[in-house]
Amino acid sequence: MGGTRRVANDPLRKERILDAALTVIAGRGVHGTTHRRIAAEAGVPLGSLTYHFDGLDGIIEQAFQRLADLMSERYGRALTEAPDQAAACAAVTDLICGDEYATPRELTLLHEMYSYANHNKAVAETCRQWLGRSRTSLTTHFSERASRAIDALIEGWPMHQAWEHEPLDRELVRTTITALAQRL
Repeated sequence: MGGTRRVANDPLRKERILDAALTVIAGRGVHGTTHRRIAAEAGVPLGSLTYHFDGLDGIIEQAFQRLADLMSERYGRALTEAPDQAAACAAVTDLICGDEYATPRELTLLHEMYSYANHNKAVAETCRQWLGRSRTSLTTHFSERASRAIDALIEGWPMHQAWEHEPLDRELVRTTITALAQRL
């Protein structure tokens, strides 16, 4: 039986590879991420990675871009749906205190992304753009100065919680966000 070998069309393969890369990074860190581990996690042939990406750095860069895009959408939606500043303060409190902003897996990925950004210009640019999108979402309800301060708290408080292993004081978070919104 001769003829042309036909390969099933897999339009979501690239996204599956990126999602698999994030899974590997979350489980093993960037330093433990390899082409083979990503391909195995994605359930694709190893050659698919080199077909879709220039190299391991390219996969990691695009995976972190995907993470930032997905989290920015969630972040922006929470603020866009808030009808006023009081509701936006409540939404920010939910982002900080709940899984709405970052699941434990996503927090692990954020730590990895920030660390990798110190050594990779493309990921550093992804982080810079992400900060800009976050602040733009916040300025829907808050001044520029308040947005900068609130954004730092949105990033920082969950990171502290990850290391302290204690629930955040929701009332303290809400009071702090509200005070920043009203005073800045």
